[in-house]
Amino acid sequence: MFSVVRGYNILIITIAQYLTAIYILAYDLPLRAVLLDLNLFLLVLASAATIAGGYIINNFYDSEKDLINRPIKSRLDRLVSQNTKLSFYFVLNFIAVILASYVSFRAVVFFSIYIFGIWFYSHKLKRLPFIGNLTSAILTITPFFAIFMYYKNFETVIFVHAIFLFLMISMRELTKDLENIRGDIAQGYVTIPVAYGERTSKIMLTALAVLTLVPAYLLLFYFEIGHMYFFFYLSLFLLAVFLFLLWMSKTKIHYLILHNILKFIILAGVFSILLIDVSVILNRI
Repeated sequence: MFSVVRGYNILIITIAQYLTAIYILAYDLPLRAVLLDLNLFLLVLASAATIAGGYIINNFYDSEKDLINRPIKSRLDRLVSQNTKLSFYFVLNFIAVILASYVSFRAVVFFSIYIFGIWFYSHKLKRLPFIGNLTSAILTITPFFAIFMYYKNFETVIFVHAIFLFLMISMRELTKDLENIRGDIAQGYVTIPVAYGERTSKIMLTALAVLTLVPAYLLLFYFEIGHMYFFFYLSLFLLAVFLFLLWMSKTKIHYLILHNILKFIILAGVFSILLIDVSVILNRI
């Protein structure tokens, strides 16, 4: 079940939500006030439950495709019956709504829409080119939007960070489609690589990589990001490596390497938030 809900991903997202709250969204509040904020804790728990439910329903609909794309993980996931997965899915979503109800009615509405969006994406939108990729990227950053709305911090730097993250996630989703093209064709998923070919997908990935230069440049030269500039210089170097390897890639293992490069950039971005103010733990307790 831990494999089905991808518990490691949920842990990273939870850490990312707290780091975003401490260093970006509520940087002017004492550290203790953020860490001991019950409403924030409930929002993070509700996000974790919703995301776990999302992975379950996604696994449910993609079970046949995953036999081709991820045979080892698929065999592990099948140790849990489909009925058990669905039961756990409904329980997790119910828990998420209950947790949100302790925060506010707007939180209940937010997570109800989020839960429906994940289900609709897994059931219908995932099979559509462009729309599926766009929806997946939006759903991935939605948990951060919940924290953003809670603190109501509308500073420009937050939107620039969000744009960079959105572009990176969009690249990851398209690269994942290239990696899983065999299973998508076999199961009738009309993804961008299936509909328009690998060359067009590579051109789109190149365009997205170039677009990431805009928020990266703005964050490096127009906003105060502390020592996080190390991360952006590293990410730009890795994106250059990514593009070089992209146009040489032809097989699943090649695209898997590219996918892992993007995952590393996103993961490094989460922990590099600590570099915005390395003295925050001492100064804000």
